[in-house]
Amino acid sequence: MFDARLAPLQRRLLQPLAQHLHAQGVRADTLTLAGFALGLLAVGAAAAGLPLLALAGLLANRLADGLDGAVARLAGPTDRGAFLDIALDFLFYALFPLGFALADPAANALPAAVLIASFIGTGSSFLAFSLIADRRGLKAADYPSKGIYYLGGLTEGAETIALFVAFCLFPQAFAPLALIFAAACTFTTALRLLAGWRMFG
Repeated sequence: MFDARLAPLQRRLLQPLAQHLHAQGVRADTLTLAGFALGLLAVGAAAAGLPLLALAGLLANRLADGLDGAVARLAGPTDRGAFLDIALDFLFYALFPLGFALADPAANALPAAVLIASFIGTGSSFLAFSLIADRRGLKAADYPSKGIYYLGGLTEGAETIALFVAFCLFPQAFAPLALIFAAACTFTTALRLLAGWRMFG
């Protein structure tokens, strides 16, 4: 819901560091893979019952995710980079709640499963729409620099990261937060399915 509005600010903030990394020969794919590795450490910290360490890993993962795109725009974006970026983002989004489920299975396992299932809905509808939109030569006006067509919704990247931060700051509230967000994801999925039904008819 807020991603398109936050993107210009994010680009301005990250541009100086991205230019430095590009000048040092750091590749965008390297940042993507390093960010995913940091995300895995965050998942492990969550599973170990260390939510503040998980928060540090989460923020580092998101920083790398922003920098890889900024560096890619300087060096020239590639199809491999776009593929790695979206695939590893979606995988991280599914793994992070799993860390909290492992930390307290009795309280968190079912809410985490519901949340991850709702992510399947948002992710599959997003990617399916993007595929057909690409076949038709459509471009997302709000995300002109993205490697694939970005279809917005109530729950996008910014909202998901805000949720994950809340998990880290208030781990005892994981279950209600997960279930509320899962409901919002279900609504987003329904809107995307409706958009695809109407646009591709």
